[in-house]
Amino acid sequence: MAMYTIEINETFDVPRRKVFALFADHHRFGKMIGAPVKRIKDSDQADPNGIGSIRKIGIGPLSLEETVLGFEPDSLIEYAITSLSPIKNHLGRIRFSDTPNGQTAVNYTITFEDIVPFSGKVVSAALEQGLRRGIRRVPRLA
Repeated sequence: MAMYTIEINETFDVPRRKVFALFADHHRFGKMIGAPVKRIKDSDQADPNGIGSIRKIGIGPLSLEETVLGFEPDSLIEYAITSLSPIKNHLGRIRFSDTPNGQTAVNYTITFEDIVPFSGKVVSAALEQGLRRGIRRVPRLA
């Protein structure tokens, strides 16, 4: 199976803690990407969206579940798809940092393998387009 990587780098004139809070909150993240997202399991950490939390993205049979694997406040969110999916070995990693001129830099990387040969190209293109469209909403939503 083929491996696919999506990498998005954006910079915002919004404080890092506010940008991180937008990405970390499952419900607000759904508003950003324009899809229904619901936290279905709380983390046992201080933040209910932290490590071990599970979010459901989508509706009914067209939904999938993602589990947060890494969570460092204001710095890092890592997650993986943990339900049946048309892709495997999925890992999403979002890093947040300050730029020298006081902006917030976001590096969003997703890697995965396709299950059905060549389907990864379609999944990758659709996922990247949706994320880029959503990330443009960050200044308005954060």
